[in-house]
Amino acid sequence: MTHRVINFNPGPGTLPEEVLVEAREALLDYKGTGMGVMELSHRSKPYEEIHFGLMNGIKGLLGAGDEWVVMLMQGGASTQFSMVPMNLMTGGRAAYVVTGEWSQKAVAEAQKHGTVEIAATSESEKFRRIPRPEEIHVADGVDYLHVTSNNTIYGTQWPGDPPAVAPPVVADVSSDFLSRPLDLSRYALLYAGAQKNLGPAGLTVAVARKELLARAPKTLPTMLNYRTYAEKDSLYNTPPTWPIYISYLCTQWLQRHGGLAGIGERNEAKARLLYDALDATDFYRPTAENESRSRMNVTFRLADESQEERFAKEATAAGLVGLKGHRAVGGLRASIYNALPVEGVEALVAFLRDFEKRAG
Repeated sequence: MTHRVINFNPGPGTLPEEVLVEAREALLDYKGTGMGVMELSHRSKPYEEIHFGLMNGIKGLLGAGDEWVVMLMQGGASTQFSMVPMNLMTGGRAAYVVTGEWSQKAVAEAQKHGTVEIAATSESEKFRRIPRPEEIHVADGVDYLHVTSNNTIYGTQWPGDPPAVAPPVVADVSSDFLSRPLDLSRYALLYAGAQKNLGPAGLTVAVARKELLARAPKTLPTMLNYRTYAEKDSLYNTPPTWPIYISYLCTQWLQRHGGLAGIGERNEAKARLLYDALDATDFYRPTAENESRSRMNVTFRLADESQEERFAKEATAAGLVGLKGHRAVGGLRASIYNALPVEGVEALVAFLRDFEKRAG
């Protein structure tokens, strides 16, 4: 391989090198077909192997049975902010837990289709933590409860699954999808853009209980109706074949690395290594409260915030890229998704210590 930097960008995120090596060959000739993956007909047998391989791979990793369906779409989580209420808010009311900018955007879209009840929010604390279970109050009669499992901007993550509630739980899992085991009994629908932990930008995955899809009004536009994807195996129109192929390879990579249990342990170890280094000194200050810290997006400030631009610039020069925080909050952020190896976090920890010696 050519020289590669250590990629801490929040998305699109880094991909496994072994996946990229395999994909490089398939770009020109996929398994002797004489065509690259992007040239394959989506109705052909070679492509069907990829397409259904990804759908079955996701179900296998999640431990989802026949009562679940995987849907491969486009439009990112931003389109799902609208599709969820269009398909599921049939009674005109839904509840949302607001934990950051992305859940705020989901609320704004849902309000175009009905009434949104705020079940809990940490906005008054600048989204430094996830609301505790006893703080979440779900109104009677709502169609569903929506949560955002991980917050890339504020560096917070639900420590576990959301509490068991009566309405179906819908979760935006875009930035921690397939990064740890989930208790599927707590959920009715999961959706995620692929570009953090699963594959490249351009693919959106939704995993839903089949019974839930019967709610969708028949008057919905065809491509905004979940049933279209479920009934046509996500092949009603031409799917994003290349992102699906890379994501398929990534599910195989995850299986080789111990499935969700194995990658969850690795992600936990990476996050612990980085947080321990940040907590060991007053020079750095993690921004999320301890019990809500994300294992995907580690956000922090320097005690002397005027040094942060220098930190990011010198880190980039050292081959550690993508460490600037989101423009809405500033600071610094290290996104340590599935494919980022522990060696990458070790290199960042070494840089943290060296920078403190030079600038502290």
